[in-house]
Amino acid sequence: MNTGRISAVLDAISVRVGEAVAWLALLMVAITFAIVVMRYMFGAGLIWMQQTLTWMHGVVFMLGAAYTLQADEHVRIDIFYRSMSDRRRAWINLLGVLLFIFPFCGYLFYVSTGYVSAAWAIGEISRDAGGLPYPAIPLLKSTLLLMPLAVSLQGLSILLQSLKRLRRG
Repeated sequence: MNTGRISAVLDAISVRVGEAVAWLALLMVAITFAIVVMRYMFGAGLIWMQQTLTWMHGVVFMLGAAYTLQADEHVRIDIFYRSMSDRRRAWINLLGVLLFIFPFCGYLFYVSTGYVSAAWAIGEISRDAGGLPYPAIPLLKSTLLLMPLAVSLQGLSILLQSLKRLRRG
């Protein structure tokens, strides 16, 4: 498989995950509406619903990061970048992946592994009565491992695209 094909497959993965996670935003609106109706019309509330909303918000950000990178919507100082040649942009992207994305993702994965493993090992549940049951908390904490993997894969795609541009000249 050539580098262009590998990059296209990695991009497609980021897009599919991003599109799937985007549906959580709509679900978050529906849950927020339900919480408000329950609270103000019926004087009732469910802790697990409120916790689900908070965790969904985190999942949107964690799993949407690779999609944002793939869509080229991440934070960058465009004042300089947009006026650069394609070759220079390729160098910036290549160095950005090697010096920032890969080290950050490796570090995040490393420091999160024990935290996530502990949640699974102890069968962690919500501290609040009526909160999220097992295995919700360990599953949600596992996004701390999925995010650096997804962003690293997208970083690999960017790296391959940059190398392809640099080889073309």
